Amino acid sequence: MFKIKLLILLLTSFFIVSCTNNQTHSFNQKYSLAYIEGGFDGLLLKNYLLSSLKNLSIYDPNSNYEIRANINHSANIYITNIDNTSDRQKISTSLSFQIISTVDNCQLTSDQISVSQFYIYASADKFLSNQTAVNKIKKDNTESLVKKFINKLITVGNKCDE
Repeated sequence: MFKIKLLILLLTSFFIVSCTNNQTHSFNQKYSLAYIEGGFDGLLLKNYLLSSLKNLSIYDPNSNYEIRANINHSANIYITNIDNTSDRQKISTSLSFQIISTVDNCQLTSDQISVSQFYIYASADKFLSNQTAVNKIKKDNTESLVKKFINKLITVGNKCDE
């Protein structure tokens, strides 16, 4: 009986292992990172980009392919229901980037990615919860945009746009 249970367990483990796949993306080129303006938001973007590029082993400060990025945050107030009881603030973040070949001085690709979140805010600007929510949303949006950007790097070729 013990051998039958062991064989069933072994068979199910083989089945589970065979159903999984390991999707690793192979990048054929390395990138360098240009200076990113924007104060704290630019510094946060640069840190996320650097750590993501280094984790994938595609960062080389001497590379011929340079990433130029810019991040912008905007805020809009809107009311979501008819009786005007909950005011919300929507934080939209957009990341525009270019990948430049420094040897040919041409652009490989450029694009803009956007993401947004909202929070219910208190009516006075003096509440720390409003400022904390805005800072956390900006950080989360930046992290999400970097993930989307890294996913777009898979499709970047090594020839310039005409």
